[in-house]
Amino acid sequence: MQDEIIDRAIEYVSTLFKGNSDGHDVQHTLRVYKNVQLLLKSYPEADSFISLLSALLHDVDDHKLFKTENNFNARTFLKENGLSRELIDEICEVINSVSFSKNKGKTPRTLEGQIVQDADRLDAIGAIGIARTFAYGGRSGRSLDDSIQHFYDKLLLLKDEMNTGAAIKIAVMRHEYMENFLKEYHDESTK
Repeated sequence: MQDEIIDRAIEYVSTLFKGNSDGHDVQHTLRVYKNVQLLLKSYPEADSFISLLSALLHDVDDHKLFKTENNFNARTFLKENGLSRELIDEICEVINSVSFSKNKGKTPRTLEGQIVQDADRLDAIGAIGIARTFAYGGRSGRSLDDSIQHFYDKLLLLKDEMNTGAAIKIAVMRHEYMENFLKEYHDESTK
């Protein structure tokens, strides 16, 4: 039953994010899902169903994409798939702990929340993070310099905001990649 709900969630986000190419697309969601799968290997005590379903639904009510309140899209999907109110509330708590702007400096209460928050933040850094920054910047009318500023405002802070040891190891390498990119960018910009 849980596997079927996960499969339906993948179909749901694939439909919901169809045509989105600003870095908050279905590919982003699936990478976060895969990051959660990877992190769960280090934390077998975490509830994998809550973690995986939260990863898949973490952006379905993102304020940058949708004008919903109280996790309307996530709650609707979860209710339609027969989850209990308690489980829906747990998943929504995890979802609500993911956003950087709303949770900067905050550690999610549950291990599941920590894993999903880390998985999302891992997708914001490294080579993928660089690509997503410019995709979102282009869609939002940001200049290259404005997009570069986003590295200093958010992306370079994420390594030190990770919750789990497993995520920290990955974040260190991706952080170094971004630093090298920024050095090259600045070198090329001043020549």
